[in-house]
Amino acid sequence: AEWSSSPFQQLSGVTQTCATKAVGWDNVAYFCYPFTVEMFYTQEDEGVFPYSLPQWPVLYFEVLSLDFWQRYRVEGYGSLVLPTCPGVHMLTIPTWRPVGLGPVAEMRRFFIGGSPELEDLTYIRIPSTFKGKRLSRFGFRTETTGSVTFRLCCLQQSRAFLENSALRQRMQSVLDRLGGFSQQSSVYNVLEAFQRARRRMQEARESLPQDLISTSASAG
Repeated sequence: AEWSSSPFQQLSGVTQTCATKAVGWDNVAYFCYPFTVEMFYTQEDEGVFPYSLPQWPVLYFEVLSLDFWQRYRVEGYGSLVLPTCPGVHMLTIPTWRPVGLGPVAEMRRFFIGGSPELEDLTYIRIPSTFKGKRLSRFGFRTETTGSVTFRLCCLQQSRAFLENSALRQRMQSVLDRLGGFSQQSSVYNVLEAFQRARRRMQEARESLPQDLISTSASAG
């Protein structure tokens, strides 16, 4: 409920079909599929935020395979929590798939295609219909299949960031003005000291006898 998006925001998508290539002992597919997601976080209760951090959005994904006879198979499910820090992140997420009971299910998958699938993708992590405190997956048979690598470029914008930036700019301008005032005051202090020294010299010159002043002037 804390996260929302624009009504025109596309929150799901399907990549193109990509042929695999052998890299060592693994078959690798380079999808290079770009996607953009823009989410908004609304803080309803300001008093709760310092003590309970918000739950970050989760990305669910499913990997399918397509063979020469146009038969689909589920190759893996996975999920990742979007990074909380801005910047570029490379995340490799392991995947798994459900396994049927007995060898007949795997033979059917190999020869005919098709495999056990999840009706609700949120079951990859925590089902959306789950209301309890402890989630048990006892008896749910799965096997690991591979991994998917995501390259995420995350940006964050916040009104608090703008306020802090504006405050730093205001403080810097105040310091600049104070620095200018201090420079001007130091110049004024030097000029005043020079004027005071000049007045003392004139007063001392006027207090001396005239013949001494004339003699010193002729000797110089």
